[in-house]
Amino acid sequence: MIMPQQIGIVGVPPLEIIRQLNAEQAAIIDLDEPQLVLPIDQSDQYLPRVYCAILRTVLLNALNLRLERIYVDVGPGKCDCALHVAAVLKDILSIPVIATRNTDTQSFGFPVCQSSLPLIEKMRRITKGVQSCQPWPQLPACPPTAGFWGVPPRDFSILAPFPDSTHIYGWTRCMENKTPADLELESYCNPAVPTVFFAQSFCAKTALAKHLAARHPKALWVDCDVSAGSSARAKIEAFLELSGVLGDGCAAG
Repeated sequence: MIMPQQIGIVGVPPLEIIRQLNAEQAAIIDLDEPQLVLPIDQSDQYLPRVYCAILRTVLLNALNLRLERIYVDVGPGKCDCALHVAAVLKDILSIPVIATRNTDTQSFGFPVCQSSLPLIEKMRRITKGVQSCQPWPQLPACPPTAGFWGVPPRDFSILAPFPDSTHIYGWTRCMENKTPADLELESYCNPAVPTVFFAQSFCAKTALAKHLAARHPKALWVDCDVSAGSSARAKIEAFLELSGVLGDGCAAG
């Protein structure tokens, strides 16, 4: 039996690349997510410690997984740091490392972002959806009682305090829509809903997160590095409680 090729992806490669990989029945590995139980400081040989934990995770995965090739999105839908990591990977790996620039504009919608699924499950489905050229099936929309704006965190446990009626905004919504470079969509948030604005520490998107949070009437800005500490979770829990966001139901808001 022929085993499918294992292909690594970083960010959201263009739809034509994902279609090609789906047609090849390749096993797509999301290198942004922790795939191995390894100390992140093993990346220190190649990247500074003061660097986005997601991209340090990318490097760890790329060094330790058996991959045929890697696609790294380095366009406006990712960040300049990904471009630099792609250059490092090209230099230290023997497999092809292919830089892409995703400027896709076809909208696939974002039903998962607006659903009543638990927030961690929403995030899992959205990040998994990058590996397919197909949209998620439609789900009933739930009126929001809270918002999570930002990128998928390296440590999903930071999402645990949120009610199921949380809507997702920011770059994660762009991921589900398969338009990661859509700054207008990324910048959208609901001013009527208490919203946590999140970015990984040392990520370029902290600037937009902080800016939007400053303009939002019911906002908390949070950043985390490798893992979600008790302090960050306590801040989120206190913010949601003080904002009157209680329970897991889909109450109108």
